[in-house]
Amino acid sequence: MHYQTILFDLDGTLTDPREGITRSIQYALGKLGIEEPDLGKLEHFIGPPLLQAFMQFYGFDEARAWEAVDFYRERFKVTGLYENRVFEGVTPLLELLGGQGRTLYIATSKPSVFAREIARHFDFARHFKVIYGSELDGTRADKVELIAHLIAEEGLEPRNTLMIGDRKHDLIGAQRNGLDAAAVGYGFGSFEELSAQQPAHHFQTLAQLHQAFM
Repeated sequence: MHYQTILFDLDGTLTDPREGITRSIQYALGKLGIEEPDLGKLEHFIGPPLLQAFMQFYGFDEARAWEAVDFYRERFKVTGLYENRVFEGVTPLLELLGGQGRTLYIATSKPSVFAREIARHFDFARHFKVIYGSELDGTRADKVELIAHLIAEEGLEPRNTLMIGDRKHDLIGAQRNGLDAAAVGYGFGSFEELSAQQPAHHFQTLAQLHQAFM
């Protein structure tokens, strides 16, 4: 793997945020009078921008979707942030890449204020030059816009940069900005969802991803 610069998605790629996100979605829906006792049915919220996800999955108009997002954040910023875990194998991978002299960034649709706190709390912020996320008003929640912004800010060479992620949004964001993409199968995107985007690389496990950089 020749890439000098590596961009990592956060949710489903570096960490498993399943509990914190689904419980916070459940809380937001409850505030709006919608009861969903099965957290498993809310896992499709992990990955895409939240505003669009509420509109897509529940048919909310934009105003109601923002209301849902605000309720979500009410719980997430206090509790949900910390209902998370780093995938086993992530720390050795980041140490390997850093030791090889590669430059690492996080590129996530999650608001950067939350992403930075997660990386600090779970002690992996030190591996990354900068953590890029969206703004609380929704600016750059779209992965295409986010990656374009990151490339411009950092002056990156697309052909030497790889985006690693677990959902189609990561792969589309990379490809539309001229980057190769690596799909990982241990997150929240199905094999079919990821394969449909024809990524340059596709790793089913973290061990396979690690091996590719050896």
